[in-house]
Amino acid sequence: MNIKHQMTIKDEKDIILVRKLGREVATNLGFNHIDQVRITTAISELARNVVKYAGDGTISIEVIHKYVPGLLVVVADNGPGIVSVKKAMEDGFTTSNSLGAGLPGVKRLMDEFLIDSALQQGTRIKVVKWLKN
Repeated sequence: MNIKHQMTIKDEKDIILVRKLGREVATNLGFNHIDQVRITTAISELARNVVKYAGDGTISIEVIHKYVPGLLVVVADNGPGIVSVKKAMEDGFTTSNSLGAGLPGVKRLMDEFLIDSALQQGTRIKVVKWLKN
């Protein structure tokens, strides 16, 4: 049975709430402390991008099972979209005077990473972390 949580993200308060929720779900699923931090960091970065670039969006956190249990996070918005996904995935690339660790950092923290973005239609990012023995 899959457990799924979904919430709207529109401000800093929501980012804090979704980070906490992600950590709780990861802990309950049995992720070790290091992977809990990885998951929480990825969720924080994705949620922050929604607020910063789109204004608002949704995030779902779901317990899934393949060969092992995992945590699926899907973030979606109806913002302006990403002009160049290829550039956005380069280390150091930024459009907002930040460190530019964002999406490439999220990809490194998680086991699976999929991004779908279209100009003036929004962005959808799906990431998965699998529970390791």
